[in-house]
Amino acid sequence: MSRTKPTPPPATDAPSPSAPAAAAPATAATARADANRRRILDVAFTELTRDPDATMDQIARAAGVVRRTVYGHFPSREALVGAILDEAVAAVTAAHSAAYASAAEDPPRAVASAMLSIWHVTDRYRLLLSLAQRAVTMEGIRERLAPVHAAGTEMLQRALDSGRFVSPLPARALVYVLENTMFGLMEAVNDGVLEAEEGGRAAAVSFLCAAGMPPAEAAALVAEVDAARGA
Repeated sequence: MSRTKPTPPPATDAPSPSAPAAAAPATAATARADANRRRILDVAFTELTRDPDATMDQIARAAGVVRRTVYGHFPSREALVGAILDEAVAAVTAAHSAAYASAAEDPPRAVASAMLSIWHVTDRYRLLLSLAQRAVTMEGIRERLAPVHAAGTEMLQRALDSGRFVSPLPARALVYVLENTMFGLMEAVNDGVLEAEEGGRAAAVSFLCAAGMPPAEAAALVAEVDAARGA
């Protein structure tokens, strides 16, 4: 009497017991790649702050990796500078949003708070300003700052509509004044004609005056906002 062979169980899509183990090396490799990228960015920031002309080779040596590893994450020096700039823009955007949220019903106070908060962030990056401008161009920087510009334009328009700001310039143009006030004072600090700790207050008072606030009122508002930030 013959016996039929047992029918094998139907195939399923369930992962084999070894699947998690197989995924582990990929996860570890991704973590190493992320750690390498983070280290390269941190070291590049330090090296480029120290020497804006630092090469990719110098950055690789300082990071303790081979040149190929650096190029694997950043195909060019411009891409590396752009990545550092992206981090600066993300920090500026977060500071800007938080400042506006804290004083949404008082546009001049919101603008003063935003400028003081942004200065605190950008002061860390100010030595890379000229490098970023060469590598990315101001148009590229403005493209990255588009959400900040849009929120700033709306807040400045509210200040103009309420009469708190009085200016012959429309809100969109005032955003450029604000931006260039910040950039100009960053360069003034870089050139040694202004102390870094004075830059934020100077930028805020200068812009508020340019937007039509009386100098004494602008100075008092910035001092009050600055004191509240430090409390």
